[in-house]
Amino acid sequence: MTQREKILEVLKEVVDPWMQADYVSTRMVKVNEAGDEALIELGYPAGRELNAVKERVKKALVSAAIDAKVEVTQKIVAHAVQRTLKVLPNVKNIIAVSSGKGGVGKSTVAANLALALAREGAKVGVLDADIYGPSQPMMLGAMGRPMTNDGQKMNPIESLGLEINSIGFLVDPDEPMIWRGPLVAQALTQLLTLTNWHDLDYLVIDMPPGTGDIQLTLSQTVPVTGAVVVTTPQDIALLDAKKGLKMFEKVNVPILGIVENMSLFVCPNCGHVEHIFGEGGARRMSETYHVPVLGQLPLDAKIREQADGGKPSVAADPDGMVAGIYREIALKAAAGIAKTAKDMSLKMPSIKVEND
Repeated sequence: MTQREKILEVLKEVVDPWMQADYVSTRMVKVNEAGDEALIELGYPAGRELNAVKERVKKALVSAAIDAKVEVTQKIVAHAVQRTLKVLPNVKNIIAVSSGKGGVGKSTVAANLALALAREGAKVGVLDADIYGPSQPMMLGAMGRPMTNDGQKMNPIESLGLEINSIGFLVDPDEPMIWRGPLVAQALTQLLTLTNWHDLDYLVIDMPPGTGDIQLTLSQTVPVTGAVVVTTPQDIALLDAKKGLKMFEKVNVPILGIVENMSLFVCPNCGHVEHIFGEGGARRMSETYHVPVLGQLPLDAKIREQADGGKPSVAADPDGMVAGIYREIALKAAAGIAKTAKDMSLKMPSIKVEND
């Protein structure tokens, strides 16, 4: 057995904590022919994981008496979307953040998820698709109107290291959006395709709440790589979240997982833990539908205050407990995308049929 083969055998036993699989089966390892260099290419953003992965791999090789140089990088590529759609230019992967009903903190989760992905080294954008209640401009401290260079596409607004676009930039904040479903879907499609996104690794879409015609149309027309479903432990919220989950299944969008918001309340004075909205709802939903729970977030006034102030938790307190939970959510979601099939449309030759 050559040195190269020995390294591959060893790394078949080293499991990546986020991918939940070894580096060989996930095709994240490359070993040169001489067998003295091993490169791990992580398929998810892991800026603060690189050293830990390097140490884990190096330790496994040393234990097998193998002396080889180990390098770890991240390489985020485009992954497959619904069969009838194509990946957007300059956007590798789209993550739809959805909820079956309003009031469960979906927009706050979307904003913090985007910030957590960016903090790990990804290039991230946010599209506020909640046309009737656009909140991302306020949450992300983004102001102004999108400008255009060519009169056709608009440039996104940049804030907190993210590229952002929202109907909220284009209308008066106090003006109600009295639009019917088809007009809303058309406007959102234009916002998505007519924004000059700059080579994004991930575009997080804050979807409108609910599972009606607008949500279904968007799920069928937007090339989504994976969806995150946000709920609270409350039975009514879970009932609607299940509908959202089934909607994505019907249009062949992979469910990356469930985020349970307002999972518990910890009294700031005495430390007593209270499950105000119930307990174990996301876990039961996970077991029933075989989708992972990405994370459980507390009911905390600071989360609301930070979002209202234009700096969500990940930006306001990047080393805090809540930011740590969002980091886990982001890494699990990104690893879930990395497990799906890669987009091969750019590598496939186009076929043109002509009559002689």
